[in-house]
Amino acid sequence: MSTFSFVGHRQNASWLELFASGIRRKMESHGFAWDEEVKPDVQVVFNFVDPASPRHFRRSGKGTFVVTVAENDRPVDNVQSAAYPLLIRSLGNLMIYLDSSGSEPETYFVTLEQGWYPIVGTPKQESYFDRVFERLRPLATSRLVIDNIFHPDLPESLWEGDEMTRSIHRAGKKLDQLDLLPAPFPIQELLPPKDYRHIQRLYGIGGLSYGNLSSRKEGNRFWMSARGVNKANLHEIGRDMLLIKGFDHEAPAMKISVPPHIEPKRASVDAIEHWMIYTEHPEVGAIVHVHAWMEGVPSTEINYPCGTVELAEAVAEQIRKAEDPSRTVVGLKNHGLTITGRDLDDIFERIEGKILPQVPMS
Repeated sequence: MSTFSFVGHRQNASWLELFASGIRRKMESHGFAWDEEVKPDVQVVFNFVDPASPRHFRRSGKGTFVVTVAENDRPVDNVQSAAYPLLIRSLGNLMIYLDSSGSEPETYFVTLEQGWYPIVGTPKQESYFDRVFERLRPLATSRLVIDNIFHPDLPESLWEGDEMTRSIHRAGKKLDQLDLLPAPFPIQELLPPKDYRHIQRLYGIGGLSYGNLSSRKEGNRFWMSARGVNKANLHEIGRDMLLIKGFDHEAPAMKISVPPHIEPKRASVDAIEHWMIYTEHPEVGAIVHVHAWMEGVPSTEINYPCGTVELAEAVAEQIRKAEDPSRTVVGLKNHGLTITGRDLDDIFERIEGKILPQVPMS
């Protein structure tokens, strides 16, 4: 049975106590069990924080999702700019931000991908908690795949890469030229080094640019840009680019072949998604993921978190429905685009001039 807990303090916050009682009632009505002790295997933790001094919840297990909840009674010019640092400082996977500066509170969901969108209603209404729960359900039931198993068995002939890694290098520069590598907020400036390393280990926030690129090597093995590297300057094998060679279902973890003399970077959290696509569709030769949008593209229906089996399966399902899976564009709800092609040049020829930099939030 899935479990959930509350941590943090809700004193002197007029709406947080009402929110807490309502969301607990709704979670329990959908079969989630209350965990009074906050055990290491708890699935969801609601961390109630003070915006003036947010405290993080240091989870014991990688399978625990943390929802930061904060109430702010002071007007702000921009919800994202006010709330995103609180999300990062509290080491959350997602944030519920209550703006109570007016007569009735306004509620916003804020994501690690810098998305934010409103929830209609107030904690006085039962329908409000229906809407909040439906947004939380994907988070509460998803399975993260962010671990890596490194094998120092990359053949010496590939230590300097090959034509495919050179194509990824060129494609990364192209993304930069198209202004499709938005930099995240300066996370390392918001957190102490120890907490920054912790947040990277748990759910793989990159440090230099969002998005990723990959190209099939053979079978379902593929080269892919690593996590937290500058996609505009991809060079070193094992650090900037990795050869993904499989998926360990039991771990769960991505299996990666690296040069024996290199301490490798970790794989992108989207590696599980790319692996599923390459495994199911042998005609797909390359994949690009960007935090941008295109009009009229099919989209996943649920906002699953990055790095989860559920998001990978939802994208794979959309590609399966496409007339030509090897050349399709799939929208990831409130997130961005996954684009398949016969090679990376094919992808850029099809998308240039059609990309919208702003992902619509809903």
